[in-house]
Amino acid sequence: MATYAYRCPDCGPFEVRRSFGTAEPAEPCAGCGEPAPRRFTPPLPARTSPARARALAAQESSAHEPRVVGEVPPAGRRPAPPPDPRWATLPRP
Repeated sequence: MATYAYRCPDCGPFEVRRSFGTAEPAEPCAGCGEPAPRRFTPPLPARTSPARARALAAQESSAHEPRVVGEVPPAGRRPAPPPDPRWATLPRP
């Protein structure tokens, strides 16, 4: 859904929500019923959090050219035991 802006000469601006590409050049005003011309409004993309933007960029870059690993990563210390004792029997990496 997209929000389209119109301006009635008597009542002022108002918005109409419709599917993309289905906006009319003029829409009847809800207050007076007169046709109101559509105003040009640029698209407003939603802002993405920096963490999500990094994740999306990493996913996009790895889709075509995966990162090549040159060596086996060094063995680190073993992770702490899980807080739930039922998880202790599960295989660990």
